[in-house]
Amino acid sequence: MLKTMLAATTALTLVSMAVASAQELTPPQRPVTRPSAQTQAPSPQGGTVLTAGRPVRGQLARGDDTLQSGEYADEFTFTARRGQTYELTLASSAFDPYLLVRGPGGLSEDNDDDPGARGSRDSRIRFTAPADGVVEVSATSYEPGETGAYTLTLGGATARPAASAAAASDRAIRMGQTLDGRLAPGDRQLDSGEYINSYVLQGRRGQTLDLRLTSTAFDPYVGISGPGDFSAFNDDDPAVDDGRNSRLVVTLPADGAYRITATSYASGEQGAYRLAVLDGAGAATAAPPAVRPSERASADGRITIGQTVSGSLDAGDDTLESGEYVDHFRFTGRRGQRVAVELTSSAFDAYTILTTPGGDQQDNDDARDGTHDSRLDTVLAEDGEYEVMVTSYAPGETGSYRFSVSPSQGSPRQASVQGGARVFAVMVGVSDYGGAQSNLDFTDEDARKLAETLRADGSLNDASIVLTNAEATVAGVRRAFARVAAEAGPQDTFLFFFSGHGDQSDVAVSGLEPDGKSEAIVLRDGEITDTEMARLFGSLRTRLSLLVLDSCFSGGFARNVVDRPGVMGLFSSEEDLTSAVADKFQAGGYLSHFLRTGMGGEADGDGDRLVTAGELSTYLRRQFREQVESVESETQDGQRNYQNLVVDRGGVQVDDVIVRLPATAAGAGAQ
Repeated sequence: MLKTMLAATTALTLVSMAVASAQELTPPQRPVTRPSAQTQAPSPQGGTVLTAGRPVRGQLARGDDTLQSGEYADEFTFTARRGQTYELTLASSAFDPYLLVRGPGGLSEDNDDDPGARGSRDSRIRFTAPADGVVEVSATSYEPGETGAYTLTLGGATARPAASAAAASDRAIRMGQTLDGRLAPGDRQLDSGEYINSYVLQGRRGQTLDLRLTSTAFDPYVGISGPGDFSAFNDDDPAVDDGRNSRLVVTLPADGAYRITATSYASGEQGAYRLAVLDGAGAATAAPPAVRPSERASADGRITIGQTVSGSLDAGDDTLESGEYVDHFRFTGRRGQRVAVELTSSAFDAYTILTTPGGDQQDNDDARDGTHDSRLDTVLAEDGEYEVMVTSYAPGETGSYRFSVSPSQGSPRQASVQGGARVFAVMVGVSDYGGAQSNLDFTDEDARKLAETLRADGSLNDASIVLTNAEATVAGVRRAFARVAAEAGPQDTFLFFFSGHGDQSDVAVSGLEPDGKSEAIVLRDGEITDTEMARLFGSLRTRLSLLVLDSCFSGGFARNVVDRPGVMGLFSSEEDLTSAVADKFQAGGYLSHFLRTGMGGEADGDGDRLVTAGELSTYLRRQFREQVESVESETQDGQRNYQNLVVDRGGVQVDDVIVRLPATAAGAGAQ
């Protein structure tokens, strides 16, 4: 039955209409999966080229290409530069926009709704390109078969660009030559404001150059680019710890013209400089680290987790198809193990590629600290043998390195969550409304079963409170909330859960209520509105607070409550639609059932015994897509649709931990 106060005649009418038009009401099939990430940059076949700042107006229409899941899609491309930030916006009033972005360096981004505009259906993706190359963009819809007009806009934030093709004013330079120059107003400038002088060198494959840029007037920055998207840059001489002068030793990957750029580290700097292009064969560079006996890899490249090895990329090594030298290592891991794959080098820009036993691939270029070292922190998804390819970002780079695969504590957000009973919860379920409203099946059991699951896992703090039926009064809920909130501290998780009736009432149109409707949960003797719930959540001082409402119109609470740091909302329906009782699961609601199984362990997708905000969101969305997509719903005035889950993570990040599971084979209570 619907968990709302609909009149019996309305409910009977809904059933009759459903039976009479069963053939016409086939529910829309939502996408089961989106295209997986591509390991290499896609080719720009057939895609319209996007230009930053120039909106493209298009139309999804019958006859367009379709995704495997049935949505129409138009394809676009643009060329991205590594390190530059781009923003794509897809807007439409005719359908629910959805963006897919695939590109070089493992770039893979999907987006349904603009994360910065609550309530908007437009799609927006902002990303920083991990590598140079062609980015492929699919403009599509959330639901299969949707059509209509749209506007796609590409915007970009500037960054230090790689050197491009030679300009007519570039001077020629040759091996062994030293030239004096000057950065000055009137020179060409990068988008980020640095003056730049360029020189053209005719190079040959395998030739090693030692580029040196020195100045007493500014902090020099030297770069080179050439055939095959080859590029390399350097700020300071790696052989001089306290020097500002720039030095770069590179091996050219192909015959052809190369552009050498002399510029400054900071924008607007000017003054005299000296550029030398020397033979780099045998050039003195920073001394490689000593190789300890324990850091020697086995002949077949096999290492153990926790081991550090030293090696070197050299001419004659295996190469990737794109021209980078590569060394191969293997290690054995198990599902749920968290490891850090780290590659450090002062000689080249480090790049690692991890391949799972099943053939999936993860790439990593730079560590988070902004260096050219590579660090990939991940949870192993399966048992078996993993391969790591140690390579460089640019083709032809060589030099010594240190490489390790070691146990990891994960992100600081995960590592900071200790074991123990850290979930402080108020769990409310009302089935028996004492004649004030129609009774509901199983909703009181939703609260009891959730408490049993969390208690069996050892994660439910003893201060938690369960209120059902006659206990679930407005005053009782207020007292329980205040009592539990006072016990929960800054390292704890707070959970407010409700399963029962929901209500809507007319209010003045405002920024918080643009539809002129206020939502409420219906207790045994009255209601708590979204406005009051916002005040209650404002009293919390916890690490993370979770509001879960399995009731009609519950999505309307998102706007008022999930607007502060550390608050995440899960709602069984959109703000103008009803929710149904989940009879087939013997549960008062679908969200109640899947919340319990997810927090009991099923949402732990990577097996690390932590259920994170991202994992719980993904699990719930998948269950609703598979189990609830044909469940009918309606508005107060009888408009019909289907029940949809609402997830609003607010300021809660993907890696934020909801609950730590016990170190057993499976979470208790996940049935």
